[in-house]
Amino acid sequence: MLPERDLRAGLLLPLRFVVVLLLVVAPAMASTVTAETQQSHPPLAAQAELSSQAQHPLGQASESEMLLRMVALENRRPPAIWRTMSTLDTGLVHLVGRLKVTGGVPRELRGKPLLMAANHIGVFDAFVLIAACKHLGIAPRFLLAGGLLDAPVLGPALRASGHLRIDRGKASAVEQFGQAVEAMRTTSSPIIVYPEGRISHDPGLWPERGKTGAARLALAAGVPVIPISQWGAHEAVYWGTEKVNGPADLLPLARSGFTAPLRRPTFRVHFGAPVDLSDVDAQRPGAGVRAHAKIMRAITAGLVPLRASEPDRPKFHDPTRPTDTVSPWRPGA
Repeated sequence: MLPERDLRAGLLLPLRFVVVLLLVVAPAMASTVTAETQQSHPPLAAQAELSSQAQHPLGQASESEMLLRMVALENRRPPAIWRTMSTLDTGLVHLVGRLKVTGGVPRELRGKPLLMAANHIGVFDAFVLIAACKHLGIAPRFLLAGGLLDAPVLGPALRASGHLRIDRGKASAVEQFGQAVEAMRTTSSPIIVYPEGRISHDPGLWPERGKTGAARLALAAGVPVIPISQWGAHEAVYWGTEKVNGPADLLPLARSGFTAPLRRPTFRVHFGAPVDLSDVDAQRPGAGVRAHAKIMRAITAGLVPLRASEPDRPKFHDPTRPTDTVSPWRPGA
């Protein structure tokens, strides 16, 4: 459910990780993030809440209760490698452009199972999403295509970070979907998915029709869905190419990526209100389709104000991105 095809992603993501390491060595170039939030969400609120509980006198809690609190705190903390990667990621995003975050995750949903569904506009938008989540004090996990987790260099790091695996089109996908449902029910970290399954091919970069997997996952697990709308990340790095046959195929991606800090694009991310799926009966045929439509419309509704000055086609022209589909969700469609 994440970027493009496994082969392309498996080859490109290690390169992107190297770019991260190269760029963050120049933190002096990073600018202050401009963050606009509609409501206050103190960073690491969940950890702070547990820490305040742990400050109670030992006499008020049994040894087993204290142990349970310690285990709960550890379970709510992301793995150290993921905290390190997200810190590097945030440094890169701040270096490349300006991050503006609106909306947020309601306090009552923090530290509980939660699905976050985002539109997919470019190869850099996952980096922007991670930085936006870090700004809100949450550490999400991704539902990733198997090729990403098997990629050299980056694959082991992603597996150690606790991201979930799904092999599309394989017999194991059914079993892994069941595992993802169980993980959704028990995790305290939000899980991010791209319902479209790939970067949009719509000429206006509006969300594609997408797939129902994210909606079916939310219905099966019985978890709330937060729609995430984003705009601007497509200006950081070109789409590139479907198949990588050699270094020359990576040049457009590399050129656009290294010139992005000079262009300083603005990355806008909006966290919308939870999607109301109360009227969708998970046991009835077509439930996944109906829930998917609700999620995609919520994402699109949040996207409209983010790109108010670009209602038709993006001002930034990416000559490498295919434009062979038409979005059914775009306003007026």
